[in-house]
Parts: sequence; structure tokens; C-alpha cells
Amino acid sequence: MSRTTSFVRVIIAYVVALGVAAAWLWLGPDTGHLWLDTLIADLGGTLVIFGFSRWYANSSMYDAYWSVIPPVLLVYWWAAGDVGVDAVHCWVIAVVVGVWAIRLTANWATGWPGLDHEDWRYGMLKERAGGAAIVVDLFAIHVIPTIQVFLGMVPVYVAVTHTGSTLAWLTALGAVVGFAAVALEYVADAQLRRFTAHRAPGAVLDTGVWSWSRHPNYFGEFSFWVAMALFGIAAAPSDWWWLLVGVVVMLAMFLGASIPMMEQRSLSRRPGYADVVARVSLFVPRPPRGARPPQSTERIPG
Repeated sequence: MSRTTSFVRVIIAYVVALGVAAAWLWLGPDTGHLWLDTLIADLGGTLVIFGFSRWYANSSMYDAYWSVIPPVLLVYWWAAGDVGVDAVHCWVIAVVVGVWAIRLTANWATGWPGLDHEDWRYGMLKERAGGAAIVVDLFAIHVIPTIQVFLGMVPVYVAVTHTGSTLAWLTALGAVVGFAAVALEYVADAQLRRFTAHRAPGAVLDTGVWSWSRHPNYFGEFSFWVAMALFGIAAAPSDWWWLLVGVVVMLAMFLGASIPMMEQRSLSRRPGYADVVARVSLFVPRPPRGARPPQSTERIPG
């Protein structure tokens, strides 16, 4: 299947998913809570994408959902609330989320081979599940990530539906953190693409931002969700303790699942990766320990 055909089918799937979600919000029963209505609609859209994933036997159909849905949620919440179109803090949040979503979706589209390819992690999870593969596919690959992203967006919900005053300085800090996070992800992914185009078998990428962190793209993504939390806290400072739930969930996912899977794979496939582990920080960027060995090669963590 060509990439063009694959993209057309993905676009159709997402149009149907958004249509189902919109139909629920328009015609479905009103729970009396805007956030709950959108969560149900979000999960409905997720089930549609899951159906397409099963139809094409490729769970990578879900990949773009991570970055496509947040700006849709933001716009709907803002429009459905009483803040008004002239709320400066809402525009700041919208720009940060928009830049993040466009960059991440474009990065996915640029590197995605098409529906003939499935992320190796999905295949591994389903293979390990055996007879329960469909359950793992539904919950671990589709539903749980949707809930994680929704929790990460809850502070945005608070911010764009809040009609009182906000802490301008904290909103500004959130914007700085958000843009810095997107910039880090952009640089990390660009360096990764350049390396991938010229990599040697078993090579290890430990230059540029990858010399300061073994997973700078994940750290950038985590930092983006920290920015979302700051936006929510700026609107409701006393609620800071539960507005950080999404950040904690994201951190748990990166440190408890995504990074360990990548580390295990790199160690098993690239002999030089053990040296990188000894010198380069796992997650939070910092200067490497010691000098890079002359014989060290570059790596691709995938």
C-alpha cells in the first residue's frame, strides 16, 4: 500500500472519529459537566480509530491521535465556556498547543512509512499478550493513551473555561516552558532524522542534544505537559495539587514503559549503547560524564 493511500485512509478514519465525537456532543445526553461530555466523546472517537486499527491490522493508525485531539478539545472547551474570544491567556495557550500539535503531527507524517508498517512496540505488546492481544490493543495502545492525554489537558480545560483573573506571570512561564519543549523536540527529531539517513549498522547517536540525554524527545514531550499544568495552575492556584495529575501520569508512562522498552531494545541491538548508558543521562538533560570514546559511533534509539 502506498503512503498516499495510507494517508487517505488515515484521514478518513479521523474524519469519522471526529464526526462520531461531534455527534455525541450534539445529540447525546448531557451529563451537566462539559469535561465529562468531552471525555465520553473522546473515548468514542478512540473506539472508532480502534475499529480502523483492527480493520487494517495496524495499531499505528492511532499514532496521530495523540497530537490531533488536544487542539480540538481546547477549541471546543473555549467556545463552549464563558471566557470569550478576547481572553489573552486563552490565545497564549492556543498558540502553544497549536505549535506543538502541528510540529508533532508533521513529524509523524514525515517519518511514517504507511499502513504497511506498524510500530514495533505495538507488535511486541500484542505478541506478548497472546490470546488477550485484542484487549491489550484496545486498552494499552488506544484507550489508556487517550485517557493520559485527556488528563494532561485537564489544566487547559480549567484555564480556558476560567472566567476570573489569572496569574499572568505563570501563564507567561508556561508559554516559555511550552515553546522550549517544542524546540527541544524539534531539534532532537531533526538530529535523529539526519543520523538515521546515514547510520551504520549498530551505530549509536550520542551527539548534539542526544549527548545530554538518551531520550531528549521524551523529555521535551514531558516538558510540554508541564507547561499545560502551569497554565491550569495560573487560573486556579489553589488546585495545583490535582492539576499536576496529568504530568505525573505522563512521567510514569515515560519512565515506567516507553523508555524501558527503548533501553532494552537498544542494549540488545547495539553493543556500543552500554557505553552511552554509562555517560549520558537517561532522561533529564545534563552534561555527559567523561569524554566520548574515539571509537564511539552514533546510535538511533529505535
